Parts: sequence; structure tokens; C-alpha cells
Amino acid sequence: MKKNWLKGTVAAIALIASFGTANAGPNDGGSMVVTYKDDVSTLDPAIGYDWQNWSMIKSLFDSLLDYKPGTTELTTDLAESYTISDDGLTYTFKLRNGVKFHNGREMTADDVKYSLDRVTNPKTQSPGAGFFASVKGFDDASDGSGHLSGVTVIDNNTVKIELSRPDATFLHVLAINFASIVPKEAVEKWGEDFGKHPVGTGAYSLGEWILGQRLVFKKNADYYHAGIPHLDEIIFEVGQEPLVALLRLQNGEVDIAGDGIPPAKFLEVSKDPKYADNIVEGSQLHTGYISLNVKMKPFDDVKVRRAVNMAINKDRIIRMINGRAVVANQPLPPLMPGYDPAYKGFAFDQAAAKALLAEAGHADGFTTELYVANTDPQPRIAQAIQQDLAAIGIKAEIKSLAQSNVIAAGGEDDQAPMIWSGGMAWIADFPDPSNFYGPILGCSGAVQGGWNWSWYCNPELDKMAIEADSMTDPADAAKREAAWKKIFTSIQDEAPWVPIFNEQRFTIRSERLDGPDGIFVDPVHIPVHYDTVFVKDGM
Repeated sequence: MKKNWLKGTVAAIALIASFGTANAGPNDGGSMVVTYKDDVSTLDPAIGYDWQNWSMIKSLFDSLLDYKPGTTELTTDLAESYTISDDGLTYTFKLRNGVKFHNGREMTADDVKYSLDRVTNPKTQSPGAGFFASVKGFDDASDGSGHLSGVTVIDNNTVKIELSRPDATFLHVLAINFASIVPKEAVEKWGEDFGKHPVGTGAYSLGEWILGQRLVFKKNADYYHAGIPHLDEIIFEVGQEPLVALLRLQNGEVDIAGDGIPPAKFLEVSKDPKYADNIVEGSQLHTGYISLNVKMKPFDDVKVRRAVNMAINKDRIIRMINGRAVVANQPLPPLMPGYDPAYKGFAFDQAAAKALLAEAGHADGFTTELYVANTDPQPRIAQAIQQDLAAIGIKAEIKSLAQSNVIAAGGEDDQAPMIWSGGMAWIADFPDPSNFYGPILGCSGAVQGGWNWSWYCNPELDKMAIEADSMTDPADAAKREAAWKKIFTSIQDEAPWVPIFNEQRFTIRSERLDGPDGIFVDPVHIPVHYDTVFVKDGM
């Protein structure tokens, strides 16, 4: 799911640069109410991996690196500074002095070592363990026979991390939630319940959690970043239907509708001048797609997959979501380095699709299944896809299931021939093309329980990806980007996906909230950078 340009790739992109605030400076104090339909599964940074808890975890925990609010620009966080060896294999981090966990203990380099060992220990069952594969000792750590031998404590404020191979993405890895620093004593005290009793160094600490009702975050008065957070508390109310949440926001009872503007209300609300200053739009590192399981017939035939690509009317689907996206023709979104603006992909042409299907031996079409999450508007989008497929002779039965069941089916190689990813579509964990490859299109993700639902695996492209990620020299940035262009256009030529759209994000906030627009559609602290929100004067 969730981002920046690294040393040795491309210049940082500030996705949002608008700072249209009414105040000369941020106010301190007050609180805000944020609503979500679903309860939070966990606040353990080694475990949590969904868009809802992602920014919550970022407000409770910190990592060695982070991103400047509202942008994809890397910056130091718990690390005060760092150096990289000439061969790109050794990173040495100097930690900030005096940083304290919420339990009052000062953080040290031992905590960094413990946290990275923990996330890669198979007992933790972290979905993010694979991000650390380039660290020396990863194989021993991941099979439980050892630990990350490449992470060495030099002194209380210095930690050295050695890699087994150059990895141009490594600085980004140290900024994602899985690299958050946790205190050993709290983890051992709570065990598997640490996710319900989180202790970090973040801007907020957990004050209360009543399952199914609310979570309350309290301001960390000892936070090491001067001047933040601004709010005294954040109240997350869960179990709130999006339509109800929007009505409550309009009535002044809610400050942020966390699930966004409901599709059925989007046009009405977005065109109402009353809310013109309260809706913030931002781009995302996102692609919504249909996966085609290359291990299941007839999608093992590239001609069939290409025919499906040509059969789908993407413009119609975008109209169904009120134009809140742009048409996608390749896996990477336009904002991602490696996106190829010259690549045309497969144009919408149902006659050509039908001819290609006949060429593949399916002149009369075939029957298949299309899996989809059962929350609006996903079933409606699936019906549009179903109609387009029927036009070329493919009869697709829609399997509308709970999101968790769709994900589970995609993680098996013989269950879901087609999946519409809406509601589960990929949002980059960090803004580098490698994150759109390994987990969802590379061989490492084509495993039981993985996120490569097409089960596409091309060893040649895997090799090219490793070579691209070994280009850590800033002088090789253009060469590395060209390599990723070649990888992703080659993938799309083989059509394991039907890229549908790149979605825009819209956040609606109450009149009383303020801050730079970018923090309300933050590309990393998804969906909102809670640490930097503040309340207007007198509100």
C-alpha cells in the first residue's frame, strides 16, 4: 500500500505545494474527530498494513527516516544524520539524543537493532519482512535460524547497517511503518497484544481504545520534533457509515470523514460552493486493475489476456466514480519514476478483442469468474466489466465477497481467475517503481498468501529488477528509470493485468481545521498527516 524518491533515483516530487492557510502560524490545542466505517485491526507497526491504520501508526511511531509533510521528499527522523559508503553497501546512522518512548525510557541504537530483528523474525509474521531482504543476514533471520547480522550497534547513538547487495530503495525502506522503532520491554510485556497497547516515540500516544467504538490519541508533550503535534487529542470514531459520517461533518460534529466522500454524494458535495474550501484533491501513487491469473486456463494464453485488455471500456468505469481518476494503460501511475508516457498499451477495441479471442481458439468465448469486494461502488464496476466481457463472448460470473475473502482467494493460485482490485488496489508503500513490482508483479509476490494475484513470474524481469535496484549512484538515476520503464512495459505487453485507472484522492474536512492542503491528501501519511493538523483561531 503507501513512498519517496531516493538517493540515486530521481529528484523528490512535492505532490502538493499549496499552503493556503488563513493563519500566520499554526495554533496549538484543541481536538478533532475522525470517522471510519471499520474498526482498526492493529496498531503494531510490524503487522499493520492497510490504508486506515497506516497514518495512525505513523503518528504513534517513528522510523530512522520519514518524508516532509504533504510530499514524497525523504528527510531524517529518528536519525539525525547518516552516511553511505562509496560501494553503497554500508549505511551509518547517528541517532538524535534524548528521544523518549511513550513509557519514558530513552531510545537507543539497541532499540533500532531489536526492531529490525523483530520485523524480520518469522515469529512476528510481518507482511513487511521482505522489504529488508537486502540486509546482511536476512536469510537467516527469515528462516528463524539467526538475526540480521548486518545491523550492528556501534554505541548508544550510532547504528550501522550493512547490505548484501546495493539497494537503491533502502532509504525508503527505512521510512516505512515496518521500520518503526519499538521498545523491547513493551513488546515482551504485551506479546501478541502489543498492537492493542502500542508504545512508540511518535507525536501521539494511545490514550484509549474501546473496540468497535473509538480510539483516542493524546499529544506527546515530550515529542522531539519542536512545535508538533498541534492538537491535544484526536478521537477516531469507528463503526460510522460513510453517509452518516458525511452528514455529521456537515452538521459540525465530525472534522474528517476518513472514508472520504461517499460516491453517491460526491457530485452533490463537490459542486456545492459551501464546501469549496473544505475539499482537498491530491494525486496518488495508485493503480486500480483487473488481475488475470496466468496459472488458470484460459488466462495462461497471452492472446486471451490481451483480448480482455482491449475489451474493457475504462472511460465508462471512470464516469461511474464521477471522474475521480484518469485512464491507466500500464501498471505504474503517472507520478511514479519509470512511468512511460510514450507507451500506448491496449486501446479499447472490442472488435479486435473478439478477433484475437477467436485466434486463441475461443471464437465462442468461455465462462470464468470475476472476484470483487462487496462494498460500493466495486460491485457496480464489476458489472460494467462483466458487460464489456460479454460483448466479446466471455461470460464472467461475479463473486462479490468481503474484502478479506477476495484477498484470501487471490493468494491461492487456483481460486480467482480474475479480480477487480477496487478497494484493494495498490498504493505504493514508498514512491519508487520497485514497490510496484516485487509485491504485486514479481516472482516473490507470486506465493501463497501473496499480493501477486495474477501469479505472473518472469525470472528475466526479476533479474532486471535486481540490477535496477543495484544502481545506487545518483549519476545512474536516468539509467535506472529507463530500466524500470522497460520492465513495466514488458510486463504490460504480456498483459497479466488490465490497468483501469489511477485514482485521485479527495479529503473533506470541517471548517475549523487548518494546515497546508498537502497534509490532508498526504501521499505517505495516508490519508491525512495527523501530526501537522491544527484548529483555526476561535474554533
